[in-house]
Amino acid sequence: MEQQAAKNHRAVLIERLRTSFLEHLTRTIGRPLEFSTEVERYYALSRAVRDQLMEQWIATIETYKQQDVRVVSYLSAEYLPGPHLLNNLQALGVTGACEIALQELGVELQTLALSEPEPGLGNGGLGRLAACFMDSLATLQIPAVGYGLRYEFGIFRQEIHDGWQIERTDKWLQYGNPWELSITDASFEVGFGGHTESYTDEQGQVRWRWVPASRVRGIPHDTPIPGYKNGFVNRLRLWSAEAVDSFDLSEFNAGDYMGAVRQKMESETISKVLYPSDDKDEGKRLRLQQQYFFTSCSLQDMIRLHKLQQCPLNEFHLKWSVQLNDTHPSIGIAELMRLLMDENGFGWQEAWEVTQQTFGYTNHTLLPEALERWSLPLFGKLLPRHLEIIFEINARFLDGMRHRFPNDPDKIRRLSLIGEEGEKSVRMANLAVVGSKAVNGVAELHTELLKRNTLHDFYEAFPKRFSNKTNGVTQRRWLMLANPALTDLLNEALGEKWHTDLEELRGLEQYANDSAFLATWRKTQETTKSKLARYIDETQGIKTDPGSIFDVLVKRIHEYKRQHLSALHILALYCQLKADPSLQLTPRTFIFGGKAAPSYVMAKLMIKLICTVGDLVNQDPQISDRLKVVFLPDYSVSLGERVYPAADLSEQISMAGKEASGTGCMKFQMNGAVTIGTLDGANVEIRKEVGEENFFLFGLTTSQIDDVLASGYQPRTYYDRNPLLREVIDGLSSGRFSNGDTSVFRPMVEELLSTDRYFLLADFDSYVSVQKEASAAYADAQRWSKMSLLNTARSGKFSSDRTIREYCNDIWKVAPIGAAK
Repeated sequence: MEQQAAKNHRAVLIERLRTSFLEHLTRTIGRPLEFSTEVERYYALSRAVRDQLMEQWIATIETYKQQDVRVVSYLSAEYLPGPHLLNNLQALGVTGACEIALQELGVELQTLALSEPEPGLGNGGLGRLAACFMDSLATLQIPAVGYGLRYEFGIFRQEIHDGWQIERTDKWLQYGNPWELSITDASFEVGFGGHTESYTDEQGQVRWRWVPASRVRGIPHDTPIPGYKNGFVNRLRLWSAEAVDSFDLSEFNAGDYMGAVRQKMESETISKVLYPSDDKDEGKRLRLQQQYFFTSCSLQDMIRLHKLQQCPLNEFHLKWSVQLNDTHPSIGIAELMRLLMDENGFGWQEAWEVTQQTFGYTNHTLLPEALERWSLPLFGKLLPRHLEIIFEINARFLDGMRHRFPNDPDKIRRLSLIGEEGEKSVRMANLAVVGSKAVNGVAELHTELLKRNTLHDFYEAFPKRFSNKTNGVTQRRWLMLANPALTDLLNEALGEKWHTDLEELRGLEQYANDSAFLATWRKTQETTKSKLARYIDETQGIKTDPGSIFDVLVKRIHEYKRQHLSALHILALYCQLKADPSLQLTPRTFIFGGKAAPSYVMAKLMIKLICTVGDLVNQDPQISDRLKVVFLPDYSVSLGERVYPAADLSEQISMAGKEASGTGCMKFQMNGAVTIGTLDGANVEIRKEVGEENFFLFGLTTSQIDDVLASGYQPRTYYDRNPLLREVIDGLSSGRFSNGDTSVFRPMVEELLSTDRYFLLADFDSYVSVQKEASAAYADAQRWSKMSLLNTARSGKFSSDRTIREYCNDIWKVAPIGAAK
């Protein structure tokens, strides 16, 4: 009976999906099936799937209302959700039914999925982390709203011309977004500029009001974020900017046609582009506008929802826990103070207690230059009331600190929210720490370095405020969606509990010495590598050997991440093979991907170096059957889903003490790649989990680097005493590797030999040596398969589900609620 009922339910579901797809194709898109394009079919299917989500979404909202819930508000300037279609089908548990429904119509689901434009609403790990957290929050049934900006044009589309990165506009909204709902009746106005003035209220209290010079309207666009097979749907609410008055008829009638729409153009600029270049004052101003705009809209929205529940505003912190994902939204501390005092009549102390108990701050960087600062003139001109509030917060805070730390003016200067060195500035990280109840790092080493160095003075002042929350990634996208072959093997061996409890993968350890299972494991990996090899051939015209080591380094291009160290290693192998063609060498395919910030000259030169090395190696018949180099342009979530499952060796080679956490390392490990890396970021914890024998460690530690710097680092000494390194550097200088061009890599060579801020030359010998160990290990198929299996088996800690549970227990004080029915 149960089997028949399940069969009947599946038949009903298939028919419902088929009917809904056809209805949307004809009624929403306006096309009959036989004359529709793949893009139109994708949009119709997305609408059909969204219909399924909406029913659960409404049920979830009703559950919110019925229960006395505290809601997590996640404020992030970036979100990189990746393609929605297949993820949502998986969460609903209807992928198979959808495939059948479409096949009956002669349509292939996987083909339609390729038509989905990817929302490029982030630059890298920060945005992808936010998306993983949203997935875990919904899967764990935690009431949550993700708030951010709906950039009309996201992260640029990367093209490579003659080895150089070229940025193109990312028109991800060209055909609209079928997953979102625009909620125009929940819009808010946000002010900029103007002045402040005092007045006396009805109780005789002196108060302040802000009179902005201009206003824009924030329009919310909601995207449903489903939990995994639990009927629970949270929302991602992204704000777009519109003019309060979009058209000035008097200007138009006077013949000033551009002037008639000037306010519309200026207002909409705020949500046009992700991270406008800030090397000019106009770019800095726009970035600050963006950060304040989405933060203000989000806080106004929370207050609106709070009042709709008829809850007193002095209990705001009991109903909302707001997490600042890095410093971008930290202006929210001053904004909530303004909203409580100026708009709702709170006194200072009452407003401060609510504010400080509302916010938590996640720090994501150890680089001092990445801790945001805004010049006082810029800040004061754009947000005059907020600067007054920050001055008052600072005065009260420093008064307390002077009592705590008397006779230590240097400490007081470092603690101040206002930077006095050079041009006076507002220190946003300092504001975030002072205005939050909790501060956390994102890996054990990162948190310790925050306490010891970056935020040491604040740690001394508020030791109980600091904790660690090691990042994680969702296995539902990065293993189940990305690697169906391995998922099938895991399901067969372990069942499906690991879908929501990744620690269940520990059960794989029973197979670590099972030769038959390891052979199956190896075959599964070879199948996945062959898929990537075909993709590389089709898109880049480069033929790769799936039997070679797939040595992968994909992440944002930055000097501290040291992609150029890998390039130096490839050149070293090239030089050795040219000198001795009979040299025994395990074949390798080096795969790179990542984007450089448009104004980051050295990062762009690093891409040029990788591409130049690729041309050199791939076109040399003496070398190309043993080494291949591939740079995959326009790296994205969907491209990552192809790359992570196919990697043998995961390159996590940042200079120790520079990477906060890193999450790419976790995605690789989850899929069975073995890490070669430094003791940096989450590498430390991965090595601890998988065992030292299943991790290739190289490079100086943070304490060793400190010692070298203290004694005076001289990178040229490493160049002088290492003949192989010297041959590589000289080859870059002489044009040996670049068709005789002696100038193209000169800035990089000069930096390495004179300063080498990120210790490439100091770590080069160790790196090359450990790479030889990796080659030897890969040549032993049984050993490598065991290492790979144990990496997957011991990846449970690095699920974002675990991270979210820790936030809920330690910072947010939020419990799961019952699944919506």
